Amino acid sequence: MNAVIKKVAYTLAHAPDLLLHGGTTQVTERLVNPDSEFLKALPGALQKYEDVVKYPPNQVFIGGMSPEGLSDIPQPWFENPMESASPMADFGEILPQDKLYGLIDICDSFELVQLEQGFAAGIRAALESHPIIGKNESLMSRLKPGFELAQIQDLVENAGAEGLYQDGALVGCVKKAHNIDENLSAHIILENLISKATAVLSVLHLIEGWDIEPGDVEMILDCSEEAVGDMNQRGGGNLAKSVAEMAGFIGATGSDVRAFCAAPVHALIQAAALVKSGTYRHVVVAAGGSLAKLGMNSKDHVKKELPALEDVLGGFAVLISENDGINPEILSESVGWHSVGAGSSPQAVTTALVAKPLEKIGLKITDVDKYSAEMHNPDVTKSAGTGDVAEANFKVIAALAVMRKEMERGDIENFMQKHGMPGFAPTQGHIPSGVPYLGFAREDILEGKVERAMIIGKGSLFLGRMTNLFDGASFVIQKNSGASADGGVSEEAVRGLIAETLRDFAANLMKE
Repeated sequence: MNAVIKKVAYTLAHAPDLLLHGGTTQVTERLVNPDSEFLKALPGALQKYEDVVKYPPNQVFIGGMSPEGLSDIPQPWFENPMESASPMADFGEILPQDKLYGLIDICDSFELVQLEQGFAAGIRAALESHPIIGKNESLMSRLKPGFELAQIQDLVENAGAEGLYQDGALVGCVKKAHNIDENLSAHIILENLISKATAVLSVLHLIEGWDIEPGDVEMILDCSEEAVGDMNQRGGGNLAKSVAEMAGFIGATGSDVRAFCAAPVHALIQAAALVKSGTYRHVVVAAGGSLAKLGMNSKDHVKKELPALEDVLGGFAVLISENDGINPEILSESVGWHSVGAGSSPQAVTTALVAKPLEKIGLKITDVDKYSAEMHNPDVTKSAGTGDVAEANFKVIAALAVMRKEMERGDIENFMQKHGMPGFAPTQGHIPSGVPYLGFAREDILEGKVERAMIIGKGSLFLGRMTNLFDGASFVIQKNSGASADGGVSEEAVRGLIAETLRDFAANLMKE
């Protein structure tokens, strides 16, 4: 039986000072043009946490509003905030930067993070009131008491440490982990800790209120963008297992999946295959955010006197489990991939990722209710001159359907509205790549609003300078086939549920 999507979580962490000091665009500008007008103006363009919470695309990402709801809000969306928005929503939360620093401290296993004493005390109090982190004694016990500010300043100024700032003031640092290994420099360690911490935040939301024990997770796949390692193996990993440790997945192993922006879809396909084969019963796929991508397009935003919109770190986590006869299935037989010889034109890519996998299961492009590919927030991309990326993807899919004579040319606009949605994800590379709709897709399928959806991931392998190839992968999720026409459950699904109950009963006996 096909694996199912049992739960999905999404989180954002506001990171304005991290944008200012750690985003690649800003770091590069300070190196080549330290007195630039852009750097002088950027601090004034940083958003307040309250603005980030009220920003409509951010609310959609964490489940506070449906993607379709964005269509009713005039663009640009930053000019039309949701005044009643909450930092907590159905799928997760928007974490403020100071609490993110506390979570980074929690995730530090080698005494590399130092927070100033007063700041550390305040963060401890703030995290104690957090509805998920605060009640986790194991995590809270990892918070350090804090250090003298003079010691932190000395590490930043004289020992290669990376400063942590809050509202422009130095409140901590991350030390380098090796004297000469650039792969363990303070900046790289900070990148890795941020990816780990934001992935942990999403996983904590994933396990909140679910119906399995954390110890029942047997495998975790991390599909973020950081290459954790040292000079002998720069991408050795294993970020996944470090996240599992923080989440209490004591029975889990883990490994990392790296494929640029396409990695999340590759990881979900692998997870579904591992569960369907019987290798593991429960697999978590997770990813944290990318420090490097904060403020990627901020030069254009500052030039146009817009807010620095790329100020959040995205994260997500998905639980893939054995078929329960209820939750939406990942159709392993519907997997699509961009082969080496497929070509890189939009038509070739869309044929490989959309048309061919649908042909395998006897469907037309119009038989899929919703598509989700590169769900970049158009507020960010249009103002940076790259257009509406999500809309462009839907146009290409619709055009291919016309070429294949599956619909008329005059239906293209209707196709985009019916089968697509506005982009709403932060431009964090892997984060927008198909997966932001997965939580809504699961809910829409369970509620009968959608029969099936396709998740598409794309990646630019040429960025690594090892190949000029493009990459991509896709899969279809649909209503569980165990559900019968009268709303009951099939005999096969019942047998599966009985087997799972017996296994759980036997496991509990062994514990006793």
